[in-house]
Amino acid sequence: MATPAAKVRSRERVGQVCAAGGEPLTLRLWLIDELRRVVGFDWYAFVLTDPQTMVGCAPLADVPAALLPQLPRLIRLKYLTPLNRWTTIGPSGVALLRRASGEDPSRSLVWSQLLAAHGVGDVASLVLRDRFGCWGFLDLWRCGPAARFHADEEDFLADIAEPVTAALRRSQASTFHAHALRPPRPGPVVLLLTRDLDVLAQTPPTQALLRVLIPPGHDAAPIPAGAYNVAAQLLAVEAGVDTSPAWARVHVAEGLWLTLRAAPIGDAETGVGSGIAVSIEESSPAERVDLFARCFALTTRERELLGHLVKGNDTKQIARAMFLSEHTVQDHLKSIFAKSSTHTRKTLLSRVLGM
Repeated sequence: MATPAAKVRSRERVGQVCAAGGEPLTLRLWLIDELRRVVGFDWYAFVLTDPQTMVGCAPLADVPAALLPQLPRLIRLKYLTPLNRWTTIGPSGVALLRRASGEDPSRSLVWSQLLAAHGVGDVASLVLRDRFGCWGFLDLWRCGPAARFHADEEDFLADIAEPVTAALRRSQASTFHAHALRPPRPGPVVLLLTRDLDVLAQTPPTQALLRVLIPPGHDAAPIPAGAYNVAAQLLAVEAGVDTSPAWARVHVAEGLWLTLRAAPIGDAETGVGSGIAVSIEESSPAERVDLFARCFALTTRERELLGHLVKGNDTKQIARAMFLSEHTVQDHLKSIFAKSSTHTRKTLLSRVLGM
C-alpha cells in the first residue's frame, strides 16, 4: 500500500498529466499504470461512455483470460446490476463493493454470477462525470477471499476524479479537429443479437464496418463491445434498472462518429423469437452538435447559437431568433471560437459536422 506522501505525489502527477491533455487511449493507459503503483489491483475495466446516455462506447480492459469468452455475459450482468452501477454512484464518484453491500458482495448480480468464480474479492468503481455529462467509468478488481479496498484508497480515487474527468472530456473534443483525409461515410448496418447477446445475424456490409470499431489485430469475431453495451442497456431499461435510451456515439477515426442504437425485435414478453437489433450508422448532425457542445463546455446560449449556425442562419437571423443584439451574438460566437480553437464559421462548422 502506498504511503500518504506517495499518494500526494501521485495526485500531483495525475493533475499535471491531465492538464497536458492527450488522446483518450493514451490517457487511460497512463492512468492505469499510475493507479497500479498507488492503489493496486489485479484486473480492470475502463469504459468511455456517451456523455448524454451514459452508455459505454469504448472499453479498455485487462481481465482474466478465462473471462474473455464471457465478455457479452459480463457486459450484460454489469448493466443489469443496480448495486454500484456507475449511473447511480453518489457525489464522490467512488463506490466500493464490499462496503456498499454491507460485506455481502453476493448482493451484486455481476459478482455473484460471474466475478466470484474468477476470484474477485472487491471492486472499486469510479465514475467520471461533470455538468456536461458522464465521460466514463473505471472498475478496479482486487482478487482473493480477503481482498478489499480501503477508505484511504477511496479518498484517493475521489480526489483524482475531477481532473481525470476534465481530461477525458477535452480528449474527446480533440476528435473534432478537421483532417484532410477521412474514411468513407458508412451506410447503416444492422447486427442481430439474442437476449443473451449472442450473435444471430448481420447485414452483408456489417462485418467490414465492424472491423473499424475493434482494436487492430483483434482475432475474434468482429463484434465491438459498443454493440454489446447498447444491447445491454436495452435489457437494463426493460428490467427497470435504468431509464437512459439504449444508444451511444463512438469516435472511429479522422473526425468520424458513429451512433450505435439497440431496439427489441420479436416478442420480448414471451421470449419466443425475441432478440435485439443493433443499428450502426454515421452520427446525425444533431447528434454531433450535441456532442461537440458538451466536449467543448459550451454554455446553453452558445449551444443554441451553434444550432442556428448549423442551420445556415446569419448573424441577423440568429439575433432575431435568440432575442439578442447582433453585438451579443458576435460575443457568443467569439467565445465558441476561443473554446474550440477555431477562427471562422466555416472552420467551426467543418469540425462540428465532420465535413
